[in-house]
Amino acid sequence: MSLDLVMSMMEIPGKSGKERQIAEFIVAKLKKSGVPESAIQFDNAHKKSHIGGEIGNLIVKLPGTVRGPRRLLMAHMDTVPLCVGAKPSRDGDVIRSRDPRTALGGDDRAGAAVILQTWLTIAKQGLPHPPLTLFWPIQEEVGLVGARYVSAAKLGKPQLCFNWDGGAPNVAVVGATGDDHLEIEVHGLASHAGAHPEDGVSAAVIASRAIAQLHEEGWHGLVVKGKNRGTSNIGVLQGGEATNVVLDSLRIRAEARSHDPAFRGKIVAAITKAFQAAAKQVKNAAGQCGKVTVDVRHKYESFRIDEQEPVVQSALAAIAATGLEPLTRISNGGLDANWMTAHGFPTVTLGCGQSGIHTVKEELSIPQYERACEIALLLATGKH
Repeated sequence: MSLDLVMSMMEIPGKSGKERQIAEFIVAKLKKSGVPESAIQFDNAHKKSHIGGEIGNLIVKLPGTVRGPRRLLMAHMDTVPLCVGAKPSRDGDVIRSRDPRTALGGDDRAGAAVILQTWLTIAKQGLPHPPLTLFWPIQEEVGLVGARYVSAAKLGKPQLCFNWDGGAPNVAVVGATGDDHLEIEVHGLASHAGAHPEDGVSAAVIASRAIAQLHEEGWHGLVVKGKNRGTSNIGVLQGGEATNVVLDSLRIRAEARSHDPAFRGKIVAAITKAFQAAAKQVKNAAGQCGKVTVDVRHKYESFRIDEQEPVVQSALAAIAATGLEPLTRISNGGLDANWMTAHGFPTVTLGCGQSGIHTVKEELSIPQYERACEIALLLATGKH
């Protein structure tokens, strides 16, 4: 199997919100293979995104040549910024970026290439297939935006849905955690840090007390309370411009994850309570204290598909047919499948051989990528 396609796609820049170039590449290949322009469409998901964007989701709806339930194959187009400038190069059984300053972009250009290669093989060989929807979402890396805001009516009511992303090709991910995002604004009182520090209320002190409390009480990092499990993280802290001013404003971004929505809500409540309490405790010489505002944005909900469902059984059968041992897994990270399942399209996620994603050590296993293409072709042609 030629690797030219996936290497060409990894070389094209396309961080979240800047997917037009890779979308145009895919569309050109589709048209050359004989897909009519009327079957190719973009939705307006980018217009609903918190970051805007150049273009919406790419959706291709094709009639079948044999009867059967419509099948959907999907993989996101965008990459993380670290992949811009990647120069894919083969080294034995792996592909890496020749530029040591960039990630490869196998996440998820390898998945996007699996979908495109599958269709090109079907078209070239004239293989019979059931009705197909090919779906390349945008902005997965910034919160599953494309899958969240997809125009579901354009997908054609698929009954069996498969997503290709990171990991080994023999592992079917049948569930994933949910995630809530927190924007925390800590407001103190500014004063001269040398002349009158006692007049100020430090936003840094408020935040540090809150974070320390969360750590001590087990609400930060891995969160285990009885039978309930989740995670939380204070990921971004921004504020201050000078050392001679008591810090009066601090912007914090945090997250809370759990497979149990109710327990995730308790984590969010614990974070909110800790910051609000800390704001009341830190006072200046005049008895004034700061304040905190917390804005919670739901990113995606958890899901789990029963392993007896047809979509899971089809995925496992296709994996086994290639000689691999099929395994299932529940993910603690978010996937486009989270939102697809929420839209009423239970989706199994399969890997394409990527490892070290989001780092300059990222690589793509050629044997695993080729096996992913075999599995996708079996599923697209309705063999399993």
